[in-house]
Amino acid sequence: MELLSRIADVIVPVFLIVAIGYTYGRRHAPDLGAFNRIALDVLAPLLVYAALADRDFQLSAHVPLLIGGTVLILGSGLLAWPLARRFGAEPRTLVPVIMFNNCGNMGLPLALLAFGTANFGAAVALFAVSNLLHFSVGARITSRVARTRDLLTSPLMIGTALGFASALTDLRPPAPALAGMKLLGDALLPMMLFALGTRLTSLTRSGLAQGLLGALARPLIGLALGIPLAWALGLEGAARGQLLLFAALPPAVVQYMLAERYGQEPDKVGAMIMLGNALSVVFVPLALALGL
Repeated sequence: MELLSRIADVIVPVFLIVAIGYTYGRRHAPDLGAFNRIALDVLAPLLVYAALADRDFQLSAHVPLLIGGTVLILGSGLLAWPLARRFGAEPRTLVPVIMFNNCGNMGLPLALLAFGTANFGAAVALFAVSNLLHFSVGARITSRVARTRDLLTSPLMIGTALGFASALTDLRPPAPALAGMKLLGDALLPMMLFALGTRLTSLTRSGLAQGLLGALARPLIGLALGIPLAWALGLEGAARGQLLLFAALPPAVVQYMLAERYGQEPDKVGAMIMLGNALSVVFVPLALALGL
C-alpha cells in the first residue's frame, strides 16, 4: 500500500495537469505556436542551464546514469530498425519515435515529484543528452537533408552547452541571476504538461492503428533494455529509478515537429506520439513500481 501511495503521489499531479489541458483544448482549441516558440527559445534553455549550473549538481556523480541513458537511446534505435522492416513501417518514421522519449514534457515533472529536487539535476542532464542526440543523430535518421548544424545552434542546445560548461568549470553567474533563470525555467514544467494535454485532443480513432506499433514499442523496448542495463551499470536508488522511468516514457513530442519539418509521414508520427502519451498511464506507474 505504501508503494501504491508513493506512485499515486507522483502520477496524480502530472496526469491532473494533462487532463486540465485536454479539457481546455477540447473546448477552446488553442493555438500553441507562440507557446512552442517561447518554450524552445526561452524557458527550456533557462531550465536546463539553471539545473546544470546549480552548485549542488555534480556532473561526475551522474556519469553512469548518463551512460545508461545514451546506451538506451542508441540501443532502442538498433532494435527499432528490424522491427520497422518486420511490420512494413518506414524506418525513418518509426526508428526516431522508438529512440527518443518524452523526457521533457512528462519526464522532468515526473522525476521531480518521484525523486525530489536533490536528484532533479540528473533528470535535466538526461534531458540534455537526449536532446543532443535527437537534434543530431535523430534528425539525420528522420531526413537525409536535415541541417544538423542549425538544430545544434538552437537556444536550447546553447543553453545545454553552457550548462555543462558551468558544471565542469564551476563558473556561473551570480546567485541572484541564477535564481531568476531558475524561476523562469521552472515555469516550463506545468506548461509542458498542459500543452501535452491539449495536443492529445488531436488523437482520432483513425490514428489508433497507425500509432499502436510505435506507442507500444517505445516503452516496451526501453524497459527491456533499461532493466538489465541498470544492473550492468550498478545503478542503485534514485539513479536506478531515473533510468527505468526514462526507459518507460512515451515517444517525444518534438519528433512530430521534426517529422513535419522534413515531410516524414507526420500524420503517422503524430498518431504514435499521441497514443503513446495516452498509454503512459499504464507504463509510467509500472516503471515507478520497478524503480521506487
